[in-house]
Amino acid sequence: MEQLKHECGVAMIRLLKPLDYYAKKYGTWAYGFNKLYLMMEKQHNRGQEGAGIASVCLRKKPGTEYMFREKAEGKDAITEIFSRVTEEMAGELYMGHLRYSTTGKSGLTFVHPFLRRNNWRAKNLCLCGNFNMTNIDEVFQFLTQQGQSPRIYGDSYITLELMGHRLDREVERLYDEAREKGLEGLDITSYIDDHVEIANVLKKTMSHYDGGYVMCGLTGSGEMFAVRDPWGIRPAFYYRDDEIVAVASERPVLQTTFDLQYEDIRELGAGEALIVRSHGESHLEQIMPPQQLSACSFERIYFSRGSDRDIYQERKRLGVQLMQPILKAVNGDVANTVFSYIPNTAEVAFYGMTDGFRQQGYQVHTEKVVWKDIKMRTFIADNNERNDLAAHVYDISYGSLRPYEDNLVIIDDSIVRGTTLRESIFKILDRLHPKKIVMVSSSPQIRYPDYYGIDMPRLEEFCAFRATMALIEERGMWQLVNDTYLACKRELQQSKEHMRNCVRAIYEPFTVEEINDKIVEILRPEGMRTPVELVFQSIGSLHEACPDHPGDWYFTGHYPTPGGTRLCNQAFVNYIDNKQKQQS
Repeated sequence: MEQLKHECGVAMIRLLKPLDYYAKKYGTWAYGFNKLYLMMEKQHNRGQEGAGIASVCLRKKPGTEYMFREKAEGKDAITEIFSRVTEEMAGELYMGHLRYSTTGKSGLTFVHPFLRRNNWRAKNLCLCGNFNMTNIDEVFQFLTQQGQSPRIYGDSYITLELMGHRLDREVERLYDEAREKGLEGLDITSYIDDHVEIANVLKKTMSHYDGGYVMCGLTGSGEMFAVRDPWGIRPAFYYRDDEIVAVASERPVLQTTFDLQYEDIRELGAGEALIVRSHGESHLEQIMPPQQLSACSFERIYFSRGSDRDIYQERKRLGVQLMQPILKAVNGDVANTVFSYIPNTAEVAFYGMTDGFRQQGYQVHTEKVVWKDIKMRTFIADNNERNDLAAHVYDISYGSLRPYEDNLVIIDDSIVRGTTLRESIFKILDRLHPKKIVMVSSSPQIRYPDYYGIDMPRLEEFCAFRATMALIEERGMWQLVNDTYLACKRELQQSKEHMRNCVRAIYEPFTVEEINDKIVEILRPEGMRTPVELVFQSIGSLHEACPDHPGDWYFTGHYPTPGGTRLCNQAFVNYIDNKQKQQS
């Protein structure tokens, strides 16, 4: 319902045959670009702030351009950049990226791919990724201590410089090796191009990082790679045959683009890299030792396309497992209850929810109660008028239930900030005069910030946190806040490897139901008459539904990396410091 800005989408293709092979077989010089375009459009859900592409042509002679890049901003960026593609840009290597900003930085400067130029083909590096690093300050300090001076303070640019530095050292190693073998002139260049070990570069680069990532890259000499973080936080899938090697953030993208079966596609392992050499040979290599698997569960609940075979079944299971708490909320009166959902990502969980009731012998009455209209332009400056327009983003099906007789159960994939509930959903549902509204979330309460790619960086954004702080104030428990604040400050003085998440303490005195009731009180619009109850997925049920994606830090506060824990403690300190400034 409340659209979250999320980690980005990546797409890569390596053509393994001569270019004229694809022109003859598929009837166009643009085969690679056409496939890249389709892969990017099929991942449009992962980024609408900007997009970029890059290509490398290995047949170009010195003095002509061989590495191309195009970038654009806005929701139509994909169409814009592909409208600029020319036959000259066709090559053997292709890379695409879709961006959602997760750090508040916007503008064409921050749109991927990032390109580092050099007169040596092998030293040219183009990077894009789906990532957010939690320790960029440490990496920046490492670079500056080596004498470098990055032009921009951001994880993308700093990663480009760090990896570019390691690539330079790898090329220089090969130069010395070639000289020792008695090679001269262009033979040295050919030796370097043929022997670059990207695994060396990746191992010496990625060992510096704490965060969730899929990092993708191309070099001017024809190397291609995709590497996944050691915790498996961010997703990546790949396919190989005798014509292509392809990588994408989601499995169905590869299935649709290349007409493949589920079994044809593999998932990149935690800490693993897919590397394609300059002549097209590909292999997998473990770059970082795998850590405890923490694959992002929000990918399964919300972000990834529901057309994935496994995700579709997982979302249905999430719905099934909500049956008992919903039954309790409507006092067992299924006969006088209408079931519906918030479009669009909650639809599959809705099917699972209603299937669960039917499997237990209930007759379920379903309606499409809520409709999402096209995005309205809130161009009027006055805040009150803006809120009034925002309230009309959703509409309802009038006559879809019996006023004052039917309960209304509405399922959504998540309840994050609660703004849309307060400004729109609750107001319009109240017009239908249901006996009771049961608002259901197929995910648990979101209590903690995410620092690995989802745009949820501040505690006060979450309605669960605001409700908990309201309960603390209501019950005069400010000693708990002070103790937590001091504990967070102490932890920030510790080495991050031994740091605890002290923010978890503020939730401990309260039950989920107590927090739910306070959320309703906070979000309930003035004048609303219908009783409301919230139902959230339990942590245990989440893990039963998505057993291979145990990453749950936004629900539990158990961050997989030290950097995440450090930033969460810092977020609470910042929250209290800001509150004190406002009160002074």
